[in-house]
Amino acid sequence: MASKKSAQSILMWILMAMLIAGLGGFGIDGFLSQRITSIGSVGGREIDARTYSRALQSEMRAIEQQVGQSLSFAQAQAFGIDVMVRQQLVTQAALENEADRIGISVGDGNVQNTLTSIGAFQGPGGAFDAETYRFQLQNIGQTPAAFEEELRRDAARGILQAATAAGIETPDNLRTALVDFYATRHSFDLFTLSESQLPTPITEPDEGAVQGYYEANIEAFTAPETRSITFAWLTPDMLLDSVEVDEDSIRALYDARIAEFVQPERRLVERLIYPDEASAQAAMDSVTAGSASFEDLVAARNLTLEDADMGDVSEADLGAAGAPVFALSEPGMVTGPHMTNLGPALFRMNAILNAQETPYDEARAELRAELAGDAARRAIAGQQEGFDDLLAGGATLEDLANETPMILGTIDWNSDVSEGIAAYTEFATAAATITADDFPELTGLADGGLFALRLDGITPPTPRPLDSVRDAATAGARQDAVEAALMSLGQTLSAELATEGGQSFAEAHDLTPETFEAVTRLDRLAQVPAPMLESIFAAEPGTPVLHIADGRALLALVGTAEAADTEDAQTQQLINAIDEQVGSALAQDVFEYFARALEGEAGITLNQAAINAVHTSFP
Repeated sequence: MASKKSAQSILMWILMAMLIAGLGGFGIDGFLSQRITSIGSVGGREIDARTYSRALQSEMRAIEQQVGQSLSFAQAQAFGIDVMVRQQLVTQAALENEADRIGISVGDGNVQNTLTSIGAFQGPGGAFDAETYRFQLQNIGQTPAAFEEELRRDAARGILQAATAAGIETPDNLRTALVDFYATRHSFDLFTLSESQLPTPITEPDEGAVQGYYEANIEAFTAPETRSITFAWLTPDMLLDSVEVDEDSIRALYDARIAEFVQPERRLVERLIYPDEASAQAAMDSVTAGSASFEDLVAARNLTLEDADMGDVSEADLGAAGAPVFALSEPGMVTGPHMTNLGPALFRMNAILNAQETPYDEARAELRAELAGDAARRAIAGQQEGFDDLLAGGATLEDLANETPMILGTIDWNSDVSEGIAAYTEFATAAATITADDFPELTGLADGGLFALRLDGITPPTPRPLDSVRDAATAGARQDAVEAALMSLGQTLSAELATEGGQSFAEAHDLTPETFEAVTRLDRLAQVPAPMLESIFAAEPGTPVLHIADGRALLALVGTAEAADTEDAQTQQLINAIDEQVGSALAQDVFEYFARALEGEAGITLNQAAINAVHTSFP
């Protein structure tokens, strides 16, 4: 008997040991204090599991802010976010591994400078605070030593990454080709021909022409799919008159927002900040002497007036500068330097805005409507559950309207309808997607209202009868006839223009051309449609270009082209944009190739079980 118990005991301990080993292998805390610390490695550099988890959470939150809704981990995986984050961390690990190999590192001073400049670690006074630092790290489960080591690795990685992109420039031949394409200066004369220039007047189209135009453009005369919908709805506006609002509440709201109704005297002000008192005083002296204007000072700082604009401000908003600025009597006057929390500054006053006061009696109606609207929204929200119960119990929309404050309505809805309930985006979305098999259910409106709808029938896209659109079809047929005649005239005149030249052609036909010079692909001309302008740029000098649209003919004679003016400000902006965009793209490509090479050389090892364990922590 003892032998049997001993054997069972041994077997139990063997099974327990296997269980502990198995749980430890999957990173379960508790048994033997084992847990996952890494999801893989690149060369000798481990990829920390917590870093992966935080990076994944951060990327998911960023996408949630962009799309405006929460993101489940399953959706994140479907979008490939986890794969993207792992690749980023693999690249970082490869760079860190290489930085270690070649001995790139940064000193404690650099780490300290970076650490103390992080806003999240600064105390109420704006300086680095050790307690805030430790508290913030504790909240994310990280120690100061680990965080500082991460800063050190980030800096070393940044040095290596910057070195790969150093010296990468846009190739001269590529820059030249792009500048030539966009900034070559073109000239041309433009003649406009209208119906009045036609040798034979255009008569009203006959029935055959109208019918032909109608049939050729039937899509323009086709009504969109129309959905016959019955709906029940309730909005706060429908309840405003029935909501009681006591006078004390209105008065309390007025008092709480008194700054909105009683505004002190204000000024429109611009502020120009300087790094030190001496430079600010020198600038003020130049304004006083008349040798420089405020605009000159702004331009000298490589700023714009928009950068200096403070908008309308009160005296209190300006702090110590308030009294001298408000003492200025004429718009355009400058005062300073005055000390601000950003440094010494000059101020220009551009306008005086008088104090404004809206008495309680004038504001009362607006405030009452606001409070009544809030109360109405709460009332609707409070009744929503009861509305839902009625629908769940089989009530029709008609029953809902009879038994509740909801109002019944019908609408023939299509994408062109935008009045009444159709003005709500929520209704339009529901109306476009509802099917005959869907049961009515409550949906919220942006203003706090509710609606439910039922699809009664669908009328497919149907051509409107010719008689109902005859005026539009007649106008279209006539314009087609005018444009056809202008095309024939334009083709005849094009040959004359090419032979006679612009001046002789203009005198012969009593036409005054509009002359355009130094036009580039960076310019947009309201008088010339973009397709025609592109044809002009592509044509040889002396070539006529004809364009028919909107019942008129545009006839251009292409002049000689001149090389791009590299000193022109617009061309300089183009060159800078090319260098920035193309250079950045090339640098990024070089970095990507470099990173992939490092990964391949160092070798990548990923622990799928560890990755799965991290994923299980996400909802």
